Amino acid sequence: MSPSLPSANQSPIQIPGHLDWHRGNGGLPKLRLTSDSAEAEVYLQGAHITHFQKNGQPPILFTSGSSRYEKGQPIRGGIPLIFPWFGPKEGAVAHGFARVSEWRLIEASLHPTAGVTAKLELETTTYEGHPFTLTLAITLTDTLGLTLITTNNSTDQVLEFEECLHTYFQVGDISTVRILGLNGARYLDKTDGFAEKVETRERIDIASETDRVYQDTTDTVDIVDPSLGRTLRVEKTGSRSTVVWNPWEARAKQLPDFGDEEYHRMVCVESGNVGTNRVRLAPGETSQLSVILSVVPPLN
Repeated sequence: MSPSLPSANQSPIQIPGHLDWHRGNGGLPKLRLTSDSAEAEVYLQGAHITHFQKNGQPPILFTSGSSRYEKGQPIRGGIPLIFPWFGPKEGAVAHGFARVSEWRLIEASLHPTAGVTAKLELETTTYEGHPFTLTLAITLTDTLGLTLITTNNSTDQVLEFEECLHTYFQVGDISTVRILGLNGARYLDKTDGFAEKVETRERIDIASETDRVYQDTTDTVDIVDPSLGRTLRVEKTGSRSTVVWNPWEARAKQLPDFGDEEYHRMVCVESGNVGTNRVRLAPGETSQLSVILSVVPPLN
């Protein structure tokens, strides 16, 4: 039986014309957010944003045409929400349970600058016996703003976790894309046995499988895309890691929920705190990870 849309008892919150409920792919419930200048969609499973597009422009986010939309299965593309671990974990889903768990809409309001804000909360409230609260605030105007808020509800235990907004961006042609903002940063090269290296290029090009975890970097990242004549900007706060990923040809063919040729049209630039940058919250403490995604005039 396909999942049903939330009933009025489950979630009466809506703002007609700005925040509406819909039945998404696979029957999964989703929200459609609309501002004066953009639109976005978010699935309640995983608080997973699958679509962000400014009026009259190409989509900003990439979502695979081969993605699964099934209860308990991750969606390939958009913005998977990674928590409380990054990467594989024996006996558990890769990248943590938050992206395949149910969330609920707890608040919604119109934004002063012709937009809308929605706040979702993860229904899961413990991790390895540690009580916590995890919420995601989404603000859509002419940009997309996300704030992931984690609170350690324990009175006597430290909560340690990794987190990441695993953003897939749509590009016209990966061979022409250049990524700016990471020059001088240390990174772990996962395609080279996790070798630690230093980024020496001001403009990073992608010409093969790329999987890098840049550490101790808080800078804004620009994705220059000549094919679509635009630059996508990732501004972040509360984040000390940036991950850059493209599976390239061979790896793409190994992924069952990713088209063989789709690597040409995407690149992941992820903001978070992973590895040595993982978060440690003392009892009662709260942390925030925020990004603002925008389109800026083309950079040379």
